[in-house]
Amino acid sequence: MRDNDGFDFDPEAALRHLRASDATLAKLIDRTGPFRMELKTATNLFDVLAEAIVYQQLHARAAASIHGRVRALMPRTRGASAARALSALADEPLRAAGLSRSKLLALRDLALRTLDGHVPTLAQARRMDDDALIERLSEIRGIGRWTAQMVLIFRLGRPDVLPVDDYGIRKGFAIAFRKREIPERAVIEKRGERWRPFRTVASWYLWRAAEGGTE
Repeated sequence: MRDNDGFDFDPEAALRHLRASDATLAKLIDRTGPFRMELKTATNLFDVLAEAIVYQQLHARAAASIHGRVRALMPRTRGASAARALSALADEPLRAAGLSRSKLLALRDLALRTLDGHVPTLAQARRMDDDALIERLSEIRGIGRWTAQMVLIFRLGRPDVLPVDDYGIRKGFAIAFRKREIPERAVIEKRGERWRPFRTVASWYLWRAAEGGTE
């Protein structure tokens, strides 16, 4: 059963655990205020991952424009039907929509792996544990561990994800824990053991610290 605004956990229980397990994080929670992370709607992983590929290393406005042009080439399709439609398109219109060669190749690999069953359905993904799903998605061209973790956090609402390679997480940690330099991932991972099994909620607060929301 999924309630609590679509999360796989009770945010209030998560906050109680984090406050009790880490006094410094508790202060960050107090300064920041309530947990307000919102999940993004997802009906299938092909569309989610295709959007992620298009948006990589681009400003949001430019990425949205390119994504819109790519979607216009495959009207009224979603999921596997969109994967089939993309596979049938020649390279030229996709490149004309603004895709780089590397992103075009990544989308083609995503489409192929969707059609051959490598990309799980959303229902299947919800039954997979975090590490298994990250490993599966990371085998797709253009999808790395960070992107897979963002899917787990913002699309599936998983409770215990700590993306230590994310610069915002590292910057937020430095601010919250008063580090003079951006910490190595091992430092965050070690501290994060206190936060299990609710590291997603801790991550959200570290992002808020990085954005200046606690000042």
